[in-house]
Formats: sequence, C-alpha cells, structure tokens
Amino acid sequence: MSASWKQLLFQLLLLVVSCRHVNTKTAGPTPTSLPQDPVSPLPAAVRSVVLKGKSETEKVVVVNPVSLTLECTWTGNHNKLLNITGYWRKDGNEIENSRLTVQLENKQYNLMREFSIANEEDLGNYSCLFGSEAKIDFILEAPQMGEVRDKPIVSYVGDSVVILCKMEESKPQPSTWHWFKANGTDKEQIDVAAEPLRYEIKNDNGKTRLVVHNVTEADSGLYYCGAVYAITTTLSHVELKVITFYEPLKPFLSILVEVIILVAVILLYEKSQSKKNEPAAGNVTNADSTNTLTQGENSGQEGSSSMRQRKV
Repeated sequence: MSASWKQLLFQLLLLVVSCRHVNTKTAGPTPTSLPQDPVSPLPAAVRSVVLKGKSETEKVVVVNPVSLTLECTWTGNHNKLLNITGYWRKDGNEIENSRLTVQLENKQYNLMREFSIANEEDLGNYSCLFGSEAKIDFILEAPQMGEVRDKPIVSYVGDSVVILCKMEESKPQPSTWHWFKANGTDKEQIDVAAEPLRYEIKNDNGKTRLVVHNVTEADSGLYYCGAVYAITTTLSHVELKVITFYEPLKPFLSILVEVIILVAVILLYEKSQSKKNEPAAGNVTNADSTNTLTQGENSGQEGSSSMRQRKV
C-alpha cells in the first residue's frame, strides 16, 4: 500500500471517530414567549367645580375604575392676591408633593390634579384647598342604597321569611348581588348551595330577595345585601328577629298575673276587715239587750207607781 493511501485511510479513521461525538438530535424550535396584552389605560373623566364662597361639597358616583381629573376654580377673595398656595388632601391627610403656587388668572384661581381611581381604597374624600381661605370637597363613592329599614323583620319559628334590598332606579344598577350574615365582628357570605338547602337568592331589576326557609331563633341577627360594582361592593343591612308563638302572649300573661295578685290582695284585705268587725257587732247586740232591759225595768217601775197611786 502506497503512502498516499495510508494517509487517506488515516484521515477516514479520524473522521469516523470525530463523528461519534457529534450530537445527532435535531434542535427544536426556540420557544418564544406569548405576547402579553398591553395594560389598557383607565378611561378618563373630568369633574369641575366653581367655588364662589368659602367651601363646597360635590358628590361623585364612581362605578368603574377611572382616571379622574378634578378641577377646582375659586373666584377668590376681595383682595385678589396675585398668587396663593394651593394643595390637595385625601381623607383629611395632605397628599405628598401636592403644594404649588396658584396664579391669579382672569380674576380667579385654578387648581387641577389627576387621580387614578382603580379600586375601593382609592375612593374617599378628595379636597382641594386654596391656602386656609377656601376648600372644595369631592366625595368619591359607589352608588348607595337610599332605603334602609330601621325596624327589624319579625318572623315565627318554622316559617319562611323574605328579606328585600333594592337600588333606586335613578342610580347605576349593580352587576350582581351578594348576601352576608353577621357572624360576630365578621360577615359570612351566604352559600345557597350549602346543606341543608334553606336559602334562596332571587335577583331582578335592581332588586334582590333573600328567602330563608324553616327559620329558627339562631337565624336572628343582621343580614347584609351587597350591590356588586366593578369598583367596589355597596352594603346595606336588615335585621331579622325570629320569635316563638308564645312571645306575643307574654304581655297578656304578665297582665293576667298582675290581676290575679291584685284580686288576691283585695280578698285578703276584706277578710281581715270582717274579722275585725265581729267583736264590735257583739257589743252592739249586748248594748241593745241592755237598753231593752232598762226600758222594761222603767216600764215596770212606772206601772207599780201608778198602781200605788190607785190604791191610795
């Protein structure tokens, strides 16, 4: 074998050995991250108030998360200072870095700030202040239920009771309703599917009804209906009082006992008085007998004297 063939054979052996270390697995496609939806900005809204006096309160109903711009305009005092210090508060606490100098423009002061109202914690009282001279309060809250029942609902043991809550038609209607029962200091959500099946929740046109079947005295207490909105849940409460059929008879029974006691006292008093009067009646009889005897004796004496006179 010539030297060229030996060299060629050696190169082939090296190539075979090197191929054994080569990874024959086909690389899969490089995983790519799923595209993420960009965070959509909150819808924008503006609320403006023009203040001519010293203070004013504006209620703002919030149903959905919103980027809310509050604008305050104050016509100012009679001095018409060229500038005044303005700042913002939330629930009585000054908002950090909210102080600025407000210039007098067109005989009025303007103060504006944008707030992100994304959840329940962002609701509350927002105030714009012009120094210590003027203030505008913006009360941010979800729709509130106007009708609140003061007196409790009374039901008897074993009956079924219906508890009603509703949102006024003029206000935004909730997406759904929840019911809770007071459990000490907490509120426990009512589960209609829990055994035994004693609860029903019926929602219709801004109204909700909680039906409790076969009530017991343990069902007495506070019930909370919750109108659910995207920003928060508005609560109202109703009290349920479960009594037995003997409960209405208690006043009558107490009066009956008082009458029986009074009659017994009267009878005892009359009996005691009759015992005291018995000796006095005996004395009167004896006195009458004595008087009768005395009268008889006097008659006898008168008759004897007349006879004596005749004999003479």
